[in-house]
Amino acid sequence: MTDPALPFELGQVQLGNNAFEGQNNCYVVGADTDAGPTTLVDTGIGMPEVEQDLREGLAAYDLSFADVDQILLTHWHMDHVGLAGTIQAESDCVVRAHEADAGLIEGNPHDEAENRETLERLVDEWGMPEDEREELFAFMDAGGAGVGPSPEVEPFVGGATFAAGDIELEAVHLPGHAAGLTGFAFDGRDGRELFSGDALLPYYTPNVGGADTRVETPLADYLETLAGIVRTGYTRAWPGHRGTIVDPVGRAADIVVHHRERTGRIVDFLRESGPADPWAVSAHLFGGLSSIHILHGPGEAYAHLHHLAAADIVTGEGRAYRLAEPDADLDALFPDVADRALRPDAIPGPG
Repeated sequence: MTDPALPFELGQVQLGNNAFEGQNNCYVVGADTDAGPTTLVDTGIGMPEVEQDLREGLAAYDLSFADVDQILLTHWHMDHVGLAGTIQAESDCVVRAHEADAGLIEGNPHDEAENRETLERLVDEWGMPEDEREELFAFMDAGGAGVGPSPEVEPFVGGATFAAGDIELEAVHLPGHAAGLTGFAFDGRDGRELFSGDALLPYYTPNVGGADTRVETPLADYLETLAGIVRTGYTRAWPGHRGTIVDPVGRAADIVVHHRERTGRIVDFLRESGPADPWAVSAHLFGGLSSIHILHGPGEAYAHLHHLAAADIVTGEGRAYRLAEPDADLDALFPDVADRALRPDAIPGPG
């Protein structure tokens, strides 16, 4: 598609994804210009049917994998990076990702071992039952089929800039959902716009705590990411899944309010139930879970409990958390975005 609001050609190829947040987006910048490198933002999962979808989608812009000069990856999850190595093998393109995620994308054995060790330690600390743990790791190990050949990655840090077609993209570090999650900002016709990856999604709330267990303060990091989106005042966001977001500021504010409400539910649960571990809190919030959600549920519960513990509102008792300050001001734990909540006339674009 070419959006009339944009001063350049922006291609969007939507790719299948039934396991996570739904359709993945691969964005194509510079397909119709010789001014700068033809660039993809994310690539989709490394499955044969998705690869075929991407080849056909690029062909609509008279492009093949061999025509790609540059791939910018928002984060290390396989539904965003799975085809990067395949494309690089055909095009010799440069693949770029934030330094915090580059090792996992390259398949560095040390990074992968550390990531697995952290994950196994935390699911034990969260109180995950053995049957669910076995189901989770079986699902994750089978998911390796969704990652194609590992690319060579050039790491960057937030603030780096890249030519893409005839525009400049600025790397904006947006941690929380993943340690290295990065958006790419640019000047649109009506203001600053953002390829937001999974930092901002139109219909789902990006998971924090379980999606990347390397993030030490997942909810605090994500709240600062959301506050930064509000402060910047982006006029449009192009997310990693589904349709465009026409009011990114309102969407970010709504997600802050969502997490404030979820924290209140957790405090109420601890007040009524007494000390509970993240698995028990997850069961209260989400009920029974399967596949990757076995990780995401207690991970998100842990992210909230950790945020409360940092403010001394809860304290740890082994695996469990006990409510220490039942009358604490929870609003003080969240950025003040109440006046920026999503306007009824500024809903997300169609998915």
